[in-house]
Amino acid sequence: MIYLDYQATTPLAPEARDAMLRWMDGPGGTGFGNPHSPHRMGRQAAAAVELARDQVAALFPAGGRVIFTSGATEAINLAIRGSGSTGAVSYSAIEHAAVIDTAETADKSHVLNVAKNGQCNTRQDLPNDTRLVCLMQVNNEIGTIQPTVEWHRKAKENNALYLCDAVQAYGRMEVTGADMIAVSAHKLHGPKGIGALWVRDGIDLGEVQTGGGQEKGLRSGTLSPALCAGFGAAAQEARERMEQDADHAEKLWHRARDLFEDWELNGSAEARWHGNMNIRPRGPNGGGLDVNRLMSDVRDVMFSAGSACASGSGRTSHVLEAIGLNKKQAKASIRLGWGRYTTMEELETAAAKINAAAKAQGVSAGE
Repeated sequence: MIYLDYQATTPLAPEARDAMLRWMDGPGGTGFGNPHSPHRMGRQAAAAVELARDQVAALFPAGGRVIFTSGATEAINLAIRGSGSTGAVSYSAIEHAAVIDTAETADKSHVLNVAKNGQCNTRQDLPNDTRLVCLMQVNNEIGTIQPTVEWHRKAKENNALYLCDAVQAYGRMEVTGADMIAVSAHKLHGPKGIGALWVRDGIDLGEVQTGGGQEKGLRSGTLSPALCAGFGAAAQEARERMEQDADHAEKLWHRARDLFEDWELNGSAEARWHGNMNIRPRGPNGGGLDVNRLMSDVRDVMFSAGSACASGSGRTSHVLEAIGLNKKQAKASIRLGWGRYTTMEELETAAAKINAAAKAQGVSAGE
């Protein structure tokens, strides 16, 4: 099988797997201790957690603290709900559902519009009562890089906080400045089930999940040393080979643009992470492509019909609609994602299969 769905999840790095095994001992081992226990095994496990915290923190800006969570969704919930209860939460129209659904439960919410190139329009104003601005760094569906610096400035001018969903950026590029940043380990070759919220020094959050306050008094529940260690190792590996990984993704991007020259790119080609290609056949209705049939005909190539978080829902992508695509164009779009372990041969083989299957449906350039 050929895996081209790096925005949904990434393969576990060998370095992360090796780091985790030490803390997954069974009977007779010494690595299964509770990191919140005061005895020797507990202290050893706690030391592993703190090492991982330092490794994860190294990819964030200076001047903040790392709160481990079960993933970015929990981190976003903690940031939005823990940062206040009155005032408006302003978020872009292309945010992940974790931001949109949580913001909609706030006292007030406000949607920021997005231009056709997939970037949040900086010429719009924030409501006067905005307490929190939510804008992701890299969009998970179309890969566009957002004007985070400008929106952080606008938030400050409004005396509001700025939360950045950096899930698709963390470990791939320098993470933007913000007041709070949410990330997830499994998007940078770490394990599933763990993420983090980075909180700038001086920002006070209220506890959202009660029951012990093990994680800095803000997040209750026993931490998994194995998951923390895997996250830390993945973060360290990403930091050491960030430039190498980016160069590899860039080479694959340019080849993919040639291989899919008969397809239309959704979103900006320049202001974009080049490990994400969201495309549709040319034409007003995406050439009439049936993506479900395409995925069935090319079962040995793993790609997405949109965000993996919404797959199977039957809903049209809110991101593609926000940048001006009609429903038929959006439903004819596919997302291809690659990264560290993708080979050029895999990409070329996958492209040949996808193009052949699309052609079998009668879809071709310009139709």
